[in-house]
Amino acid sequence: MSSSAGPVNFQILGDVVVVDFDDGKANVLTHEVLGQLEDALDVAQADARALVIVGREGKFSAGFDLSVMTAGPDQARDLLARGARLGLRLFEFPIPVVLGVTGHALAMGGILLCCADVRVAGEGAFKIGLNEVRIGMPVPRFAVEICRSRLTPAAFTQAMHLAMIYDPQTAAVAGFVDEVVPVAEVRDRALEVATELASSLHLGPFRITRTNTRGATAARLRDSLAEDLGEFTVES
Repeated sequence: MSSSAGPVNFQILGDVVVVDFDDGKANVLTHEVLGQLEDALDVAQADARALVIVGREGKFSAGFDLSVMTAGPDQARDLLARGARLGLRLFEFPIPVVLGVTGHALAMGGILLCCADVRVAGEGAFKIGLNEVRIGMPVPRFAVEICRSRLTPAAFTQAMHLAMIYDPQTAAVAGFVDEVVPVAEVRDRALEVATELASSLHLGPFRITRTNTRGATAARLRDSLAEDLGEFTVES
């Protein structure tokens, strides 16, 4: 089974669903993209034992579409809400999630890195981090708590409060990524990691452990999402 329409395409390779995200530009998150990612996650949850999401050459994701985020508070909050739901779904996904970080990962793109289990980044002059406060937006509560679980304490303050941007090597030290390989090898390495996890992990215990470690946090963040959205503003 595979898909081949739009910026998000997926295929099933053995026990792994591989999702390729390529909008031909900066890989921004729109309602169309989020809908296609949701569909791919549905397939992975039903039919796979591991999930891989890979960006396009030079870009993993620049985050939410700024033309929507600056169109007005309702438009911004609608897109943020949908992205938050996707991020929380990945955070507690019932199979391992591996990301192929092929380039820049900023704002919600950086948050998605913290939602995954294994992040394989490509070497290069790429920017990874949370630049929200530099572009006039607060970091939402759901993102704060997800990132808190993955970043080192020092990097958490730098990334959240100061919008520090990292290259792949320093992003690995900070906790945004787990390993750095030549960029041409990112996709293959991510698939290799996912295939090994799919074959070696018992999914029943994995899912119980996932719930034990992340279920309560995810539920709390979902319950407070309306309040989270109400606080969200965009400054020019």
